[in-house]
Formats: sequence, structure tokens, C-alpha cells
Amino acid sequence: MSGLRGRSRRRTGYPRLSHRYPEHRDVDRHAAHLQGQWKQAVMRIGSLELDTPLLLAPIAGYCDLPFRILCREIGGVGIAYTDLLNCRSLLAGIPKALYLAATNDEDRPVGMQLYGNSEDPLPEAAVWAVDHGARVIDINMGCPVDKIAKKNGGSLLLRDCVSTVHLVEKIISAVDRHTGGRIPVTAKIRLGWDPEHLVGPRLTRDLEEAGIAAVTVHGRTTVQRFSGTADWEAIGEVVAAVRSIPVIGNGDVTEPEHVTELMRISGCDGVMIGRGALRTPWIFEQARVLLETGTPGPEPSFNEKCRIILRHIDLLEAHAPRNLGVKSMQTRISRYGKTMGHVKPMKEVVRTATDFDTMRRAIRAWILPHREHFSTLVDRENHLQVS
Repeated sequence: MSGLRGRSRRRTGYPRLSHRYPEHRDVDRHAAHLQGQWKQAVMRIGSLELDTPLLLAPIAGYCDLPFRILCREIGGVGIAYTDLLNCRSLLAGIPKALYLAATNDEDRPVGMQLYGNSEDPLPEAAVWAVDHGARVIDINMGCPVDKIAKKNGGSLLLRDCVSTVHLVEKIISAVDRHTGGRIPVTAKIRLGWDPEHLVGPRLTRDLEEAGIAAVTVHGRTTVQRFSGTADWEAIGEVVAAVRSIPVIGNGDVTEPEHVTELMRISGCDGVMIGRGALRTPWIFEQARVLLETGTPGPEPSFNEKCRIILRHIDLLEAHAPRNLGVKSMQTRISRYGKTMGHVKPMKEVVRTATDFDTMRRAIRAWILPHREHFSTLVDRENHLQVS
């Protein structure tokens, strides 16, 4: 990757529709290699070697330090990313931004995702992120949410790819000067703004030439937001466009089997899991076992799920401001509950609790010896009333 840094070839003719670059990555051959017995691949982002090719996405509003540590403790995470970070807020020391960027020794390696545009101090924020623990700097080019895109950041960067490549070069230059090339810079994109402007393959090719160390592709356009279905075959178009950098697939990965299927269809080097991890943070470990053995890891038992929620509460209490931590679990419990069967009384107590101890008592009351042997409650189990 070091040989690519500093090289730049400007392109202004971005195609309306994506197309393959057959002289580069052979997606079909890569997919064939993965068929049958799945093997865990070594994945590198720049000089950083990941334990697994499974990445926790920078999910807005959810990827705080407690959740990242939780996913790592359960297992299978190669790298976890922070929530989206506003570059101006970081440099100004805004408390909320500093909380979102907080990390520690239990949270390694961590990527920090920045958003902004050419008028924002993104290079300076990238240097700040390095100084505060980032092992990877990721540039958000895919968020379709209005509050991001309306500030000319996120997926709006897909509308002017030439200016975006200029911006990327400035960020890479600043990070390289500060770290001697030690910290890689990556990007997360979508397929394009809309079906008529699928710039993903060409943009990724240009980003690689500018020195980007890896690209994550969400298999939807900006105008789709999160509707419809992620196009995994279109991610393969991006894979085929690059020479050597890893391409990471993203979108609609909610089961461990989706990881291997996405890799098979697209030929991507790794898989980033976002919304699918919010209710099943154990999906990374299940997928890791699948990649190693060909069979997914087991789903946690009902009691194990209760203990995971309890651990999440402990981490929120340890690392989040109290009010924010309580509110976080109030909103997250419904996601956990969807994997546990008929637990409405438990969810209601946690959702309305105003302190962690009340939440803990409610959850512990549902842990019974025979529930170590199944993962969800059936109707006859829904007899426990939680006070």
C-alpha cells in the first residue's frame, strides 16, 4: 500500500452505471476458492492485521464504548468503529463528541469514523483521532441521514467524486506526516447516489490510487437509505475494480450465514456488520466459527442472553454518563428481547426503569436453571411476573 501513497490520477468522467474491471481482482475465482469448507482469512488494513475479517460498523447512536467492548468480549470482532464523529465537535472538545470517541485498552484495535467535507478541518480531526487512540481513520462517505448529508458530508461526497478524492489526499497526507505512514486511512461508501449514478467502482479505484488502505461498501444507494435489499452483486463490481486493497461488504447481514454468502457472491475480503449486531452482538463469534469450521457457532442460551444484557448494563454503568447509560438500555432492551421469545414483562420493567439496579433485578429474575438449555421462551414459559 505504501507504493500507492502520493500517487494520484484525476478522473472527471464518472460513469452513470458501474462496470467490471476484468484486468484487476478476479471475483469469480475468489468466490470459487471460498466454496465448500470455509477458512478464516487473514485480513490487513494497511499494516494492521486483523484477527478476523469481521468488522463492527460505526452505527450512529449505538456504537459507544460499552457496546464495542461487549461485542469484543463475546468474540469474533476483528476491529470495531466508533459512532460517526463530527470533526469540528472533536476539535472543539464538545462533551458528546468526546464521549463518542472515548476508547481504552479493552477497545483495541479501534477505528474512528469522521464526517465532514472539504470546508471542514477533517485532516486536523484525523490527527486528533490518531492522538486519541485510533488505529484506523475512516472517512464517512455513505451516511444518508439528512443531518449528515445536509452538512455536505456523508453520502453527499458521492455527488462530487473529484473533490472527494482531493479531500482524501489531504487527510492521508496529514495522517502520514503525523504518523510516518503507520496509521491507515479508509473510506466507507455506498454504491452511488442513485441508480443512475453508481460511482462506487470508479470512486474506489481512484481512492486506492490516492492512498486509501481499504474501502467498505454498503450495497445500497443514498436515495434508498435503508429500504429495499442490499445489492451484494453490485459490491462485487467494486471488488473487481481495485488492484490490491481489501474491499469490505456491508448491508443486510443479520445472520452468520449471511457473512459467507456475501463473501461468496461479491468476493469481498471482509464483512462489516451494523444493525444486525444491535440485537445479536454474538453474531461475530457465530460467524467466526462458521468461517473456521463451516458451521455457525451456537446461539446463546436464554440465560446466556440475560447475562449478556447484565454485562452490557455493567459496561454502561462503568463507561457512560449515568442518564445516558440508563436511557441507552431502555431503548436497547427491545432489540435484545426480540431474540428471547415471550419476555414482555421483563422488557417493560427495563424500559421504564430509572436506574441500573432495577434493571438488573428484573433480568436476574428471569434466569432459571432449565433455561440454560434453550435460547427463546415458548408460550408456556411466559408465566413469570416481574415486580
